[in-house]
Amino acid sequence: MKRLFDFSSALFGLLLLWPLLLVIAIIIRIKMPDGPVLFRQKRVGQHGQLFTLVKFRTMSMHHNGSSISIAGESRITPIGAFLRKYKLDELPELWNVLIGEMSFVGPRPDVPGYADKLQGEERRILELKPGITGPATLKYRNEEELLAAQPDPQRYNDEVIYPDKVRINLEYLDNRTLRGDLNIILRTLIK
Repeated sequence: MKRLFDFSSALFGLLLLWPLLLVIAIIIRIKMPDGPVLFRQKRVGQHGQLFTLVKFRTMSMHHNGSSISIAGESRITPIGAFLRKYKLDELPELWNVLIGEMSFVGPRPDVPGYADKLQGEERRILELKPGITGPATLKYRNEEELLAAQPDPQRYNDEVIYPDKVRINLEYLDNRTLRGDLNIILRTLIK
């Protein structure tokens, strides 16, 4: 049932939003001509399988940044900051949902390395398809700003945020329902 919902909703979303996707792509091409419109990155999916996540590019091409993003970083372009603020950079992930690599609701897909830190019971999270949104995404919707306020953002992410996300995602895994997913989607759209 969830796959049918994901497929039909992603298809509907892509058909409905294609003009907006096109406008965003044109703006990125004009404002950030030094690279591609889309950002592609290997992420860890269901059962630990790698897949290519697709998002709109929000950063300059020439940077040596870490795997976490912090609000106000110089590598994030002005148009990229706008897209991130309103989560418009995530819209191409509808493609990942359509082809079955992601779901609308689930844990955000990690870059390789973070999923390797999961141990024992925590590895159960990999049973789920990664999602565009989820309970941890809602709790940490202002993650970039939260990290920007920390003296050591990477350490805070690794010692506080990431373990809390693991806990939240395990709770979601054990209590998920279609009705609960619809509630999470609605709360995401409202925020």
